[in-house]
Amino acid sequence: MKQPTLDDIDRAQVNMETAQIGWRELQPYFARGATVVVEETLDLVDVAFQISKDNKAQVAQWLESGQIGKVTDAQALAWYETDALLWAVVARPYVLVQQRK
Repeated sequence: MKQPTLDDIDRAQVNMETAQIGWRELQPYFARGATVVVEETLDLVDVAFQISKDNKAQVAQWLESGQIGKVTDAQALAWYETDALLWAVVARPYVLVQQRK
C-alpha cells in the first residue's frame, strides 16, 4: 500500500474543511472582497489546494481563463435573492465558493 504524501494529507485536510453554506452567511467576506467564485467545471478542493500551495502559474491560468474570479455584485445579488446554498472552503486569505447544479 502506498504511503500518503504530505500533499495527499494537505489535500485531505482541505476536503474536510469544505462545506455547504448559505450565501447570506458569506456576506461579510464578500463585503471585504475576499470571496472567489470557482467554476463548476473545476474541483473546488483542487483549487483551494493549489492556492494554499501558492501555485501561481496554475492560479494565473484559471484567472486568465475566467474559471475563477472575484464574486461580482450581480452574482452576489442573485445568490442573496435566491438564498443560494453554495459549497465553500477557506484558502487564506480567500473564501472560495462554488455553485453546483
